Amino acid sequence: MKQKVAIIGGGIMGASLAYFLGTLPGGEQVDVTLYDSGIGQATSNAAGIISPWLSKRRNQQWYQLAKDGATLLIQLSREANLSNDIYQQTGTIVTRSDEADLQLLLQTAQSRQQDAPDMGTIELLSATDVQERIPLLTHAQPGIFISGGARIDGAAFVTELLRQAQTKNLTFLPEQVTLNATGDIIRSAGIKHFDTVVVLAGARTADVLKPLGVTAKVRPQKGELIELNVKDYPTLENMPVLMPEGERDFIPFGHGKLIVGATHDDEGGFDLSRSQAVETDLLASAQRFDADLTADNIAQVKIGTRAYTADFAPFFGQVPQHPNVYVASGLGSSGLTTGPVISRLLANKILYGLDDNWGRYTKPTNIYFD
Repeated sequence: MKQKVAIIGGGIMGASLAYFLGTLPGGEQVDVTLYDSGIGQATSNAAGIISPWLSKRRNQQWYQLAKDGATLLIQLSREANLSNDIYQQTGTIVTRSDEADLQLLLQTAQSRQQDAPDMGTIELLSATDVQERIPLLTHAQPGIFISGGARIDGAAFVTELLRQAQTKNLTFLPEQVTLNATGDIIRSAGIKHFDTVVVLAGARTADVLKPLGVTAKVRPQKGELIELNVKDYPTLENMPVLMPEGERDFIPFGHGKLIVGATHDDEGGFDLSRSQAVETDLLASAQRFDADLTADNIAQVKIGTRAYTADFAPFFGQVPQHPNVYVASGLGSSGLTTGPVISRLLANKILYGLDDNWGRYTKPTNIYFD
């Protein structure tokens, strides 16, 4: 008899888990049902940079997770045959205005490259070099180029993985569900039992798990970004992504599309309304590098809600006192990097019972619950 698995949440982790449960050996012995209403989902409103190697975070478990996540995305993009519009290793440029800071950044990059070969090549660039590689810029700063860095369109990534999973063993139901006290799924059509339930509900994790008698220590954070129409450079469709010092990320997607953002609003919670002040701030950040931009260039605004924990670390594992319910949350703004590798670990547990390496990446799950 096939194992019946329910996934609550169809963002970066839910889509990745569904994909792995359908493509890894043993997936033919599993039936997967994924529930997601799509409302406020962080991933569907996100585009980002995959380049964790120069992060200032001191949490080594997070860094190992993010580093392995970047490696997995390289492999996954090839395996799933993702188009360049979804995922592309364009390289990353991290800038510094102070020469001493720039040299320190270069030393950090060279040191971390020793155990992170997927960083690729490292180059020290002048402001002129940076401007030549990203001709959208009218004001550039010197920086470090990391060839292994990539850009990713979160919504397109999720859509494609779910499409492929549905050709295997996935049933996708676009609805919001809850749990009862025993971990069964409550739908409008009634109660349904699954052998395994995986809660990947982002910032709504606490609400989903509350009927189990546990409280997940997860808080919501509103994030907003803007998409702008800019000059197209047909011979430079794969410009590097820019992580400017003290500013919003600057992500050219080719074909005249530029993403700038995203914000981190701890007070915004689940509010999905647009903020003129935030849009003005995002545009002003972009204008400090491309003085030709105006509000007329804004094509659309995307808003989602991320999940954060008190220590800014993601967690995943078994829900306390509920051996058949698993959870992952707290990815924050690194979800596009860390989400797929967490999902791969959860898939290994569901299919093969393997969780030997979880301690490398996260603290015991129960510390994130009351």
